[in-house]
Amino acid sequence: MIIGIPREVKNNENRVSIMPAGVNELVREGHKVLIEKGAGTGSMISDPEYEKYGAIMLDTPKQVYEEAEMILKVKEPVEAEYRLLQRGQSIFTYLHLAANEPLIKVLLEKEITAVAYETVEEKDGSLPLLRPMSEVAGRMSVIIGANLLTKYNGGMGVLLGGIPGVKPAHVVIAGAGTVGINAAKMAVGLGANVTMFDISHKRLAEIDDIFYGKINTVLSSSLNIEEETIKAELFIGAVLLHGKKAPHVLTEECVKQMKKGSVIIDVAIDQGGSVETIDRTTTHDKPTYEKYGVLHYAVPNMPGAVPRTSTIGLTGVTLPYVRLLAEKGVIDACSEDQRLQKGLNTYRGEIINKDLSASVGFTKISG
Repeated sequence: MIIGIPREVKNNENRVSIMPAGVNELVREGHKVLIEKGAGTGSMISDPEYEKYGAIMLDTPKQVYEEAEMILKVKEPVEAEYRLLQRGQSIFTYLHLAANEPLIKVLLEKEITAVAYETVEEKDGSLPLLRPMSEVAGRMSVIIGANLLTKYNGGMGVLLGGIPGVKPAHVVIAGAGTVGINAAKMAVGLGANVTMFDISHKRLAEIDDIFYGKINTVLSSSLNIEEETIKAELFIGAVLLHGKKAPHVLTEECVKQMKKGSVIIDVAIDQGGSVETIDRTTTHDKPTYEKYGVLHYAVPNMPGAVPRTSTIGLTGVTLPYVRLLAEKGVIDACSEDQRLQKGLNTYRGEIINKDLSASVGFTKISG
């Protein structure tokens, strides 16, 4: 198979979808790997490192897209890349389509076979290709939140962990999945007072055991979340519904009651956002905006800020799937592997993923 790796163009996205070791494996197995020059520089990987293991370096993304049978990326194609996608081509990347109807329409119109990292699913319901980036985003959310709480960044001037004689900040985490638990690890480690919400009593019991009761665990409801959040300095939205838009768990009315200078970090922004007052995505260049005196952070590619760690973590888990897709072909691989079946989002002009079609309300473009 001819596999193409273009340079990521999303704002401040410095990750790359393959490491030199991955190129080595694919080339040894008889595949052709095309990489846009400079694709790895943001993750401290030089072009010669790729060439050493047999990659063919191309000058422009147009060359990569035109020749490749399967495009391997980190983030979803942005508008500037839509025209580069070739009819009938395959793509393997994070897509988060439930919150991106313009991209859905492009994929359907061009009959792209799209496999999304975030919907590849193990038998136990876990999401192996989302996990490493969720770990990064969860840990970053607390670091970023702690930084934004400083006065010079617009926050109320609170030290997350406090000091002897001064109470620590109160952190509310909505969602006890991979993002939530990693956020909790960082928040507890920094000495914050942490309350975590989830809809699953079983999951909260597990969290209680993991943290030996150091975290307050509460079953999720609108009232419970509101009561805790209006007392909090930092709110982290970490909810996830597989393939669907994130629900709003924090209402505008609640945000109005939050402390002035408090901070909201919405990690669920990739899936549309979990906070009612998050009405736009932000970027690493301009990460926040203020509403009702509360700082809102809604950057959809948080792990792009630590690209070296993120690239190594991501490509380590995606490579076995890339090898399978390249060996079998995308459709045969998806037919034979139940995990990849869940990852298949669009094929021949139709939405294949049931959760996605239910979320957006259609399976193909009408008319």
